[in-house]
Amino acid sequence: QIQVVESGGGLVQPGGSLRLACAASGDTFSNYVLAWFRQVPGKEREFAAAISGTGLTTYYGDFVKGRFTISRDNNKNTMYLQMNSLKPEDTAVYYCAGARNLDRSYRAYKYWGQGTQVTVSS
Repeated sequence: QIQVVESGGGLVQPGGSLRLACAASGDTFSNYVLAWFRQVPGKEREFAAAISGTGLTTYYGDFVKGRFTISRDNNKNTMYLQMNSLKPEDTAVYYCAGARNLDRSYRAYKYWGQGTQVTVSS
């Protein structure tokens, strides 16, 4: 199993950028698919992006539309989400999650961090 911890959230103006990081510990990092989900109160957790253990395969949620890039550094046991052209509707708690298989459903992910708040506002 792995433990994951998110960082990098904060307040940013519309049109701005943020880079989230997810640091992992425990089992062999490259054995795990990692993903980002986001959630706002009263709504189900929404898929943002996922990346395979090798980093060669990535998936993105429909709302991303080329604005976000997921990546990972297996030497540093860290995964990233570069978010550009942020909109107020991107405001949410962003969660890092780990699983054995690449999937868009949050139900497939067993390992979760505590989340990091991203607020997009002027």
